[in-house]
Amino acid sequence: MQTKTVRVVDPERPLELECGKTFGPIDVAYETYGTLNEAGDNVVLICHALSGNAHVAGLNSPEDKKPGWWDIMVGPGKGIDTNKYFVVCSNFLGGCSGTTGPCSVNPATGKPYGLDFPIITIADMVKVQKLLLDKLGIKKLLAVLGGSIGGMQVLQWAIAYPDLVRAAIPIATTTHLGAQSIAFDAVGRNAILADPNFAGGQYANGKGPAGGLAIARMIGHITYLSEQGMREKFGRELRHSDRYSYDFNSEFAVETYLDYQGQSFVERFDANSYLYITKAADYFDLAREHGSLKQAFTNTTCRFLVISFASDWLFTPAQSRAIVYALVANNKDVSFCDITSPYGHDAFLLEPETLGALLSGFLNATHRPGVRKRSRNARTNKSSRMDGPGRTNRMRVDYEVIESLIKPNSTVLDIGCGDGELLANLAVDKNVKGEGIELGQDLVLACVDRGLPIVQHDVEHGLESYADRSYDYVILSQTVQTVKNPEKVFAELLRVGKKVIVSFPNFAHWRSRVQLFFQGRAPVTEHLPFDWYNSPNIHCLSLDDFDRFCRKLGVRVEKKIPLIKTRLSPVRVAPNLFAEQVIYVTSKG
Repeated sequence: MQTKTVRVVDPERPLELECGKTFGPIDVAYETYGTLNEAGDNVVLICHALSGNAHVAGLNSPEDKKPGWWDIMVGPGKGIDTNKYFVVCSNFLGGCSGTTGPCSVNPATGKPYGLDFPIITIADMVKVQKLLLDKLGIKKLLAVLGGSIGGMQVLQWAIAYPDLVRAAIPIATTTHLGAQSIAFDAVGRNAILADPNFAGGQYANGKGPAGGLAIARMIGHITYLSEQGMREKFGRELRHSDRYSYDFNSEFAVETYLDYQGQSFVERFDANSYLYITKAADYFDLAREHGSLKQAFTNTTCRFLVISFASDWLFTPAQSRAIVYALVANNKDVSFCDITSPYGHDAFLLEPETLGALLSGFLNATHRPGVRKRSRNARTNKSSRMDGPGRTNRMRVDYEVIESLIKPNSTVLDIGCGDGELLANLAVDKNVKGEGIELGQDLVLACVDRGLPIVQHDVEHGLESYADRSYDYVILSQTVQTVKNPEKVFAELLRVGKKVIVSFPNFAHWRSRVQLFFQGRAPVTEHLPFDWYNSPNIHCLSLDDFDRFCRKLGVRVEKKIPLIKTRLSPVRVAPNLFAEQVIYVTSKG
């Protein structure tokens, strides 16, 4: 791969920066992968993180020891498939890998800018990326994606250029750094500034603040890992001996690892760039800039796929969920997955299988829109909306009945939507605008692969971001018996939906009664295929139980459809005894 450089800002027409200064000239280093198609609609822009650069994949020369920083994700047949997409990645403004930054030569002095370089922001970086795309003749983006500080750029892209971006994929990022993250950045900067070789930022011909920069990297690198990952990788292992040395040399494995990380970083990165980039991250605050997080996303028009990692304590899953909730409150097309991983913040660089499947499915669904009834993803083909807690893939008649109850062109929120089969059927057959909520990671992947908006969320935590009566129908299928607080959950569903459709297995079915009476044990049937010790069902309810439940809450039961086996016609005689499952259509009383 060849890194190219292009001038995007001439000195006679400088760029106006967020800090109020104007600046130029600006050159940008970038790489491209794949082929731009005739329609020009297959462009994927990748935004790198703090220490990244334009070299995202492949080798720059046969002598390279390492490929690009995201080679596991970008390339033919990979998560971001360069056989399909034209990928662009540039070194951002303030970097030290070809794009104008503090180590670039100031044409006015003939010396590196150093601290004469102006303070920049994430918005400034994105402005420069937009100028690069203009130079390349790119008029629209299929997607813009990136992790960490790259994710901040993604959010800025979606907000600043809504007409240009079809999909935004912010990964392991946030809308603003918290006090702890700012504190880590500040300690790293102070380590550099306090280094005796910093020389006021003009260290180009000298030794430079190698010690301070190494310490900054060591501090930062700790935040990229998780406690679990560090414990499993290093523990208290000694590197070169089985005895303590009783001195201050590095002897624990984790110490020597951090020494290596610090030293290798010094060899490839500029201390001044570290100062400017971390400061830009500290200043990024969408809520402060726009008045509120909800307001920040008001004018966005693209699809969103927000991704976090469960063990990331630097940019936490809660910070990603805040993005999701703000988008939900704006009724935007958003999907969210919190990937299980032990790697902490660095997981977006180390989880190619799960992350690759998510990116591949979402990009494909964006590039070739349309909900698919059957999932293409072989990993999740065996998954079903009724696999997992309280759901089995043996019952299908309730799908047909529920679909028959929903009017065409309606809006639907499916709680516990599984692999999205029902939502996909509704979208294709009845032009329903459907969204799902699911907990299972593989099921979320399947929904993304189908082209469905899906949010990984526990309904027990409420639906505060969803507006009152924002859906024509809310569906809770084969799940009510698994939630801890059905009364709270049901009240939330009635608030969000004009009608709530609930289905569940009937624990009072005659087969269950017979087993309990004659065998004296918890019943196991086709519709209740669990032993007492591994059952996700924590409530054993019958039709009569749910009737009393609705009366207590003042809920109107509009329809009650008891079902048996594969028959679509309801059970007429003694339904509480003979029905194997039931579907209710309810609304506020």
